[in-house]
Amino acid sequence: MTSDKRNISLLADLFVKKGLEHIVISPGSRNAPIVIGFANKPEVEALSIVDERSAAFFALGMAQQSGKAVAIACTSGSAALNYAPAIAEAYYQKIPLLVLTADRPPHMVDKGDGQTIRQKDVYANYVKKSFELVEHINTKDDIHEAESLINEALEACMAPEPGPVHINLPFEEPLYNMIEEGIEGQLQQYQYKDEQFDFKELSERFNESSKVLFVVGQMNPDPDLTKVLKSFSGLSQVTILSETTSNVPQLAFVDCIDNVISTIGPDETANFQPDLIISLGGQVVSKMIKKFLRKSKSIMHWHLSPSGELMDTYFQELEAFSCHPRHFLEHLLLFAKDAQSSFAELWNKRLALVRGFRDSFLVDIPYCDLQVFNTLMSEVPNGTILHLGNSTPVRYSQLFGSKPDIRYHSNRGVSGIDGQLSTASGAAFIRKDLQLMITGDLGFFYDSNALMNENLRANLRIIVINNGGGGIFRFIDGPAESQQLERFFETRHQWKAEQLAKAFDVEYHTTDNLEGLQTVLPSFLNEKSDRPALLEIFTPTDQNALVLRQYFKFLKESVASVS
Repeated sequence: MTSDKRNISLLADLFVKKGLEHIVISPGSRNAPIVIGFANKPEVEALSIVDERSAAFFALGMAQQSGKAVAIACTSGSAALNYAPAIAEAYYQKIPLLVLTADRPPHMVDKGDGQTIRQKDVYANYVKKSFELVEHINTKDDIHEAESLINEALEACMAPEPGPVHINLPFEEPLYNMIEEGIEGQLQQYQYKDEQFDFKELSERFNESSKVLFVVGQMNPDPDLTKVLKSFSGLSQVTILSETTSNVPQLAFVDCIDNVISTIGPDETANFQPDLIISLGGQVVSKMIKKFLRKSKSIMHWHLSPSGELMDTYFQELEAFSCHPRHFLEHLLLFAKDAQSSFAELWNKRLALVRGFRDSFLVDIPYCDLQVFNTLMSEVPNGTILHLGNSTPVRYSQLFGSKPDIRYHSNRGVSGIDGQLSTASGAAFIRKDLQLMITGDLGFFYDSNALMNENLRANLRIIVINNGGGGIFRFIDGPAESQQLERFFETRHQWKAEQLAKAFDVEYHTTDNLEGLQTVLPSFLNEKSDRPALLEIFTPTDQNALVLRQYFKFLKESVASVS
């Protein structure tokens, strides 16, 4: 059985033929044809999640881990607007979502009907493509037109780079009628080729550069790409900057950028500045490196991505190359020559220094967020998929570098605190590996509807670092000096996660000191459970920013003393 709406039976048929398997549906009536059309397909796993905002982030986590497009479907009106945060995140993080919004017929818009807004192109700024699929498909021409539209939408979700695509679906009543068989469609095939470049000319420009800085942004693990980058790191003129969320773990890479940048004094800045930047991947967490490179002058900047996007992060002389980064670098490496430069040695020596000073500082500090993260980062088991919340968790993680057997994720496309727990929950649904979410208190409470979900899996572990508010604002210049800090920026509170955990049958643990953390953490992370578990770690509000400021001051002064 399927919906009598022929457009939906065609869409569901092509969805399956494309090899897609999951749809996350939020309750409603106007989207009944979508529910009937997809949920009755044995090849499709349909999930129900009430809160549309959480549902969309849950689907984002599923797509993040599966590498396949996941559909989300909702009723008309404000329900569709609740998808917007996750769609924006998927757009900037390049995660494939197929967004299906049920709607009233066009002639009913702006007529005072219930649950009716202007939905066509509502996400225009944050989707790769936007379509409206007509309801009535009767003639061969109608079928051909609808078939082409659906094929284009499904293909755009994945190629040439993934991202969200919107299909608006106006339906007239009745909405619940069913028929035995719907119509079938033909899947169209698409071919893509990397743009061709003159690598001889590019290699000449590369070889003329005595200071080349690779900056690797957020991306999924790609062992072959990591191998190529490692080959480049053997050249004396090349330094590779990466972050935990870059997922390219190598000891030869500078993987704790802020630690190093914070120690570079004005008199040595020019020595550390490159004459060529090669960037790849998505967003970079470090504000320090952005500021450092934006102050530089006359730098060539090559950005590599399949879509050829003009991501001028560093305000330099940008050239965008439409090509898979690995393919580009493999060709460039064939012609690359060592420039007999001291650039890599300069960065590597500074990296070794700051790693040593970091470890010595951490030996004797009071109980605070930094000490907690030092413990957490050292205890996360190999094979963990680690989800880092905005805003302090993902920043703290960068101070400790990355491990080769841990996969790092964070919603750094837009960098909002909304939906981070829902995303991790969706990831845990798809993969059986330990999924560990480390979040701050405000991020947790903001997305606590993520727990209102019958699809939560027992491999989900949640760590909430509760310092009584938005601790990042005590470190950022501006809010820290404001008289409105506690009420409007930091948002001081005395909330606890315990009752929320109990309400949704999540196993709860808590600690407020280092000894307690060291006692509870091994079993919390390693023991199997039949339900999700949450560990709430309380830290002192006033101490955290003070210690972090002392940390960077210590690094800078220690390096200066031996330089």
